[in-house]
Amino acid sequence: MPVPLPPALASFVALLRCPTCGAPLHPDRGSLRCPAGHTFDISRHGYVSLLTGTRATSGDDAAMARARDRFLATGSYAPIRRTVADLAAGTAPERNTVLDVGCGTGYYLAGVLDRLPDARGLGLDTSVRALRATARAHPRAAAAAWDVFRPLPLADGSADVVLDVFAPRNPSGFHRVLRPGGRLVVVRPTARHLRELRGRVPGMVAVDPAKEDRLHTALAPFFEAADTEPVEYVAPLTRSEALDLVGMTPSARHLSGADLAGRGLLPDQVTVSVLATAYRPR
Repeated sequence: MPVPLPPALASFVALLRCPTCGAPLHPDRGSLRCPAGHTFDISRHGYVSLLTGTRATSGDDAAMARARDRFLATGSYAPIRRTVADLAAGTAPERNTVLDVGCGTGYYLAGVLDRLPDARGLGLDTSVRALRATARAHPRAAAAAWDVFRPLPLADGSADVVLDVFAPRNPSGFHRVLRPGGRLVVVRPTARHLRELRGRVPGMVAVDPAKEDRLHTALAPFFEAADTEPVEYVAPLTRSEALDLVGMTPSARHLSGADLAGRGLLPDQVTVSVLATAYRPR
């Protein structure tokens, strides 16, 4: 039996484009299809896979997605989510189409949709485990498997807001899909982010000191900064929360159980320190 088209995904079909030929897509018996016959299946978990050719190798695996869900459910990153929602909304209540690139489990996308009651959202990620969560994260959230480093499978000027929260970036692609009055919201860690964990856990990936300069260099041809909000606070941590926090980051790919087994190794609090910037297209 064909998988029914989820309502949230149905609201985005007119904006999606075939990643093979660029033509519009339409629903067809549990899939999305273009006039040339390129077909993309809708998962029973509610997302559509638009990936073609060589599969992307990055993205959360099942353990990382579960750790992310558990940690975010504690509310420890709620101040970041509120800041993202505030920057996404800005002073323009008509922002109705939100694209979250590298959406993870849809936590930040859901926060923006709560802030914008008339908006619809689409999360893109390479991780099918994360996309399952995104498709359930909010009644107005759709999800699609896609690689940020490839041309985005959406029509020009189709998004009012693009979110990029702790995710890779595609500046030219973001610029193409944003309407002229839209905004890009980028969240990235500072050097102080999770410093207690980085100081105690061997193998934790450090924040590159040149990261901020590279960000501005990459975005400058396409965007100008409109508003930057620093978010920094100390969050308490239980041992299980600390394990989940490590387990949901890219560091999880470089650590073994033995790295975290030392008694008393994990801190009981951690510094959360990020910069969140809203950019407008040039």
